[in-house]
Amino acid sequence: MQSVDKAHETREVDLSAAPRGVWLVKVPKYLSERWQKAQGGSEVGKLRITRPKSPGLKPDVMFSSHETMMKAEPGQAQAPRDHKFVLTGVGVQNLVVMSQTPIFAKDGNGATKEKVSERVAVEGKVLQRAECRPIADDNYNKLKRLHWEIQNKPKREVIQLSGVVQSYKPRSAYASLDGDKRKKEESKRSRLDREKVQDMLFNAFEKHQYYNVKDLVKITNQPVPYLKEILKEICTYNMKAPHRNMWELKPEYRHYKEQNTS
Repeated sequence: MQSVDKAHETREVDLSAAPRGVWLVKVPKYLSERWQKAQGGSEVGKLRITRPKSPGLKPDVMFSSHETMMKAEPGQAQAPRDHKFVLTGVGVQNLVVMSQTPIFAKDGNGATKEKVSERVAVEGKVLQRAECRPIADDNYNKLKRLHWEIQNKPKREVIQLSGVVQSYKPRSAYASLDGDKRKKEESKRSRLDREKVQDMLFNAFEKHQYYNVKDLVKITNQPVPYLKEILKEICTYNMKAPHRNMWELKPEYRHYKEQNTS
């Protein structure tokens, strides 16, 4: 609401140049962009107005850009130099040109501080409308061709790489899937009573003397942390070959061996 109120607040308008006649000219985009980059007060081109020989005809108006306005930047085509003005009347319209110039405050040293106000002025009344059209020469054709190529250039394109791009570390999708599957299986397993798990382990060790954890998980269908707690109570973990990383019953629980030897 503050910006709307500020836009509609009463301001003083400078009307000293209101009676002056001005032309309203539509120019190509490449011309307006180069004019905006030009330094203040510099020459951007010249107008040549040729009066018609017969009365009632419109004058012939030609515009030629200054040499400094024709210099092309890297990757750009040179702009055409000559342009023709196509004149049209304003009809019953009452058009004026207005300007807004910011006013800045200065400190004691003459340096600009901040914007304090804004000058609003009427620069003149529009007497003539015109459209600035470039002459179709080689420069204009090159400019249009470059503009067409930029407009039709695909946003995505395939680039062949000459070497390996070390932007990221490859990761196996199968490893991720295996990890997710293992987590789901762990969550589905429910802990049984400790004595029931021990009975299952004793029955397994009656068939074989050594087991790894994976095989015991399949036999008991118990979570690995819970199974290891029970294994530490009744089994020993082998650290040396030939049964490295495998579990076997402690000597006091090897009752089946005593039965076999008797």
